[in-house]
Parts: sequence; C-alpha cells; structure tokens
Amino acid sequence: MSKQLSKNILQPPYNFDEVWEELLESEEFIKVFLSDVLEDYIVKQRWYGGKASKLKYIELSDYFKIEQGNEVYYGLILEINFVEAFYQHYFLPIAFVSDESFAQKDRILPISIRGQEGFIIDAINLDAYRKLVFERIVTAQTNDKNKVQYHKSMLFNNVNYESSRFMGLEQSNTSIIYNEKYVLKFFRRIYVDKNPDYEMSRFLSEKKDFKNTPKFLGSINIVDSENSDITIALMQEMVPNQGDAWEYMLKELYQVFSNLENKHIDVNSLPKTELFLRLGINDVPPQIIDWVGLNLFLKIQTLAKRTAEMHITLGSEFEDTAFTPARFNGDYTVWLKNRLLYQFQNRINTIENNMHKLDGLALELAKEFLDKKNSIRKRFVKFDWTKLKGERIRVHGDYHLGQILVKDDDFYILDFEGEPESTIRDRKVKQPPLKDVAGLFRSFHYAIYATVFNNIEKYNYPQETLFKAAELLYNYFTGVFLGTYVTEVQDANLNIGYHQERIFILEYCLLEKAVYELGYELNSRPRWALIPLKGISNIINH
Repeated sequence: MSKQLSKNILQPPYNFDEVWEELLESEEFIKVFLSDVLEDYIVKQRWYGGKASKLKYIELSDYFKIEQGNEVYYGLILEINFVEAFYQHYFLPIAFVSDESFAQKDRILPISIRGQEGFIIDAINLDAYRKLVFERIVTAQTNDKNKVQYHKSMLFNNVNYESSRFMGLEQSNTSIIYNEKYVLKFFRRIYVDKNPDYEMSRFLSEKKDFKNTPKFLGSINIVDSENSDITIALMQEMVPNQGDAWEYMLKELYQVFSNLENKHIDVNSLPKTELFLRLGINDVPPQIIDWVGLNLFLKIQTLAKRTAEMHITLGSEFEDTAFTPARFNGDYTVWLKNRLLYQFQNRINTIENNMHKLDGLALELAKEFLDKKNSIRKRFVKFDWTKLKGERIRVHGDYHLGQILVKDDDFYILDFEGEPESTIRDRKVKQPPLKDVAGLFRSFHYAIYATVFNNIEKYNYPQETLFKAAELLYNYFTGVFLGTYVTEVQDANLNIGYHQERIFILEYCLLEKAVYELGYELNSRPRWALIPLKGISNIINH
C-alpha cells in the first residue's frame, strides 16, 4: 500500500462500526492505522532503529490476539519499508482505552468505535495488559486461538502477580519489572528467527546453570505463517545490583587519575609493561599498585574469571548444533573478510569526509590511518584459517562494560542480543572467544579516555601526560585480565589457540572493533574519534 493512498481517508476522530474484537479485519481501519498517524508515532519512539533512514510506508505483516474474558489486545508485527530499499520488523501491542485522562503521551490514534470515543495506545502502558502477559507465562497457557507460544522455566512456579512498572529509558527494547523480582523484556525490533538473547539466556541458565547471568524464567514466541519462530519477549530474574560495570569503572578511574596529583606521581617515571603480556597481581610493580589500588586489579581478575566461565560454558555443548564448538574454515574466512572489507571501506570514506572536524592528536592519528590504510586492509585480508588451531563458539557478540552488572564484589553478564548493526544470522555465527575479550578491552580503553575527557579541567596535568598515563593503565588492565582469563580457559580445555594465534586473533578483533567504533564517533562526537584512532594506532604499531 503506498503512502499516498493513506493520506486523506478520514479525519480524526476516526469512526468505525466494527467491534474492537474484529477491528483488525477491517481494511478501512488498517488503512487509517497504517497512515501518517502511525508513522509520526513510531519515529518518535526511543526503540525505533530506523531514524537514520527515510521511512517510505508501513505494512501490517502479521497480528495476533491476547484475550481473556472481556480483555482483548492485539500484538502487531509491523513491516517498516524504507526509501533506501530495505525494511525492518517491529512489535507493537495495542489496546483501546476510552478514559480521557489515560496515557496522554502514548496515544497512537484517536478513534470512535460504535459511538464510543477513545484512543488506541501501546498496550504496554496498561497494567491490565502487563498482568495478563505475566499470568500467561506463569501458567504457560497455549490455548489461545492464535499463534502465541508461551514458555516458562521450572524455576518460575507458584508465583502471583503483585505489581509492574517500567524499568526506565531503554534504547531498543522495553522492559517491565514485575513484583520487584522479575524482568520481562519486550523486543521491539524483531527478526523472523529466535532472538539470540532468548537462545543464549535459556542455554546458559536453564541448560547449563551458569550462575553469573540473570536466570531464564520464560518467554513469548509467535509462529508465523511460514512456521518461523519469532521471539517477542524474554522473562528473567532481576539481579539486585549497584549499577553496571561502566559506571563502576568511571567512578574508580576518576579516583585513579586524581591519585596522580594526590600522591605526587611522576607519570614519566612509572614502570611500563608490554601490551598483551599476561600478568598476575605479583607481576604488577608496587608503584602501579600504589597509584591504581589493589582492589581495582582484583576486580579485573574477577571479571576475567566470569568471562572465562561464560566462554567455557558456551564451549561445553556437544549435542545442540547451534552451540557445538567449530573449527576455523574457508566459509568462515570468506564471511569475515567480506564483512570487514565492506565496513573498512565505509570508514575510510567517513574519515576522508570528516577530517575538517579533527585537530591535534586526533588529526595526526587520522592522517596515520589514511597513510596506512593499505597495510590495515592487508591485515584484514591476511586471515589464514589453515594456521589457526583454536575453536569458534557462540559468543556474547556485543560484550562491553555496559552489559555487565556489578553486584557486591561480583559481576553478572546480560544482554546477549549481539551487535546492533549485524543481521540476525551474523549474530549467531560462531566466533573466537577472544572477540568478546577484544570488545571488553575496547570498553576499558573507552572508560579510561572518557575519564580524561570528562574531567580534563580537574586534573592539573597536560593532556599529553594524561594520555600517556591512560595508555600505561590500559596495558596493565589488559595484562591482568589476560593473566587470569587465559589460565581459566586453558585449565578447562577450551581451545583458544597457541600464544601467537591468541595475539593475532586479539589484535584482529581489536582492530575490527576500533574501525567499527570510528564511524560512530566521527558522525556523532568527533572529539572522541581520538579513542578508536588511538586503539587502531596501538595495533598497527604493535
């Protein structure tokens, strides 16, 4: 249906004679609902991921009912088509309310049904809808006359609905907290396949009993007309926490950089360490411990242990082919190179078009990047799988400090959806476990430099000295992490390759991640482009 056909069908409030229970069978209603009114609503939502593209029109791909007694809600699968000739699918549950004072900010469409005026709203705003969904999962009923499939874990028994509230502002999904104990994540952008977050969470906590991730409690999937299993929502336990590891790290690092002045530290006299050298706590010089504090290094060791345990668990399956370890091969290599070379060329174009936004060290590093673009490209092409002995497994895929919760002296890993820019198929490709480690290392790098950038006026040191301290700190963080991580995975017989192979894969994945970050920074906050550019420089000059 073209957008033009939907322009001037009716003026609000839109009047219909059909009852609400049959409204989606009305072609006239569908035309009105999918018009500019819905477009205007969708593009304003935080969870809408198509803001960088031009919306062409919206189609109703599928729908289902959730009903109980007089309560009827619709779950809509919307196909959003873009001028750039691609599309995305989104989940939107809707309800009809007649209360004038209700959900004033979340109204989609003013409507009159058989003379009763009201509004169509996002049903997640209704306590009654949230309660019904919760109860359906708890009782795992599948007797609705529709395609909805409820699943619940054995852990989710003898539970009654008490309360529900929104978790807070999220970028891509909507999470509801129930009884202050459970979290139901509604996936807004959906895929014609099982969501990796659902697959990974269920595998880790239900099948393998991995302790350091929220327990899987249930899910809602729908089966479409082509028998595809589409994940709509994921229920997990709520882990009481003191915030995420990104917030924790920024707080700790603020003190670390303050210590330079408080303890009268001469940065130039601090002992250095080689990048990626595996370190135990006893290998860290006393001057560094005095500067940084022992506690932060112990926390990094704990995080390394939990990361290793996650990978050991993911590499321990020998029946379910979606999770069995795999070797490197030609097919993986072709997939990897095609993906990276396309991204790399895109970043070269971006940096050439944005050089005028850079100055100082960032400009210097950007020029180095362009001068060495051919050698960087060769590094991506030089992926010889025949020399690699390690295993590929399902990995987190978007592993960084913001995906890790801090609870007392421990860490809990969450959000297994994978890289936002990747296709659903790409997110499920088995990767070297060190890809996750590289993601976390880039997050360490970001946290260190973010501390410098955000507090530059508070530290009485030249920027150049602070950057020198930043790189020194990064080398010790990664060294201590690797010291614990490599020992843990090797003791559990997870094959991450021999020493030179590990360094090659780590550098390869770090380079890939930093090039990926570069595009975002140049487009959003050019001053921060220094961080991925420094990461790239570290690797190509290592």
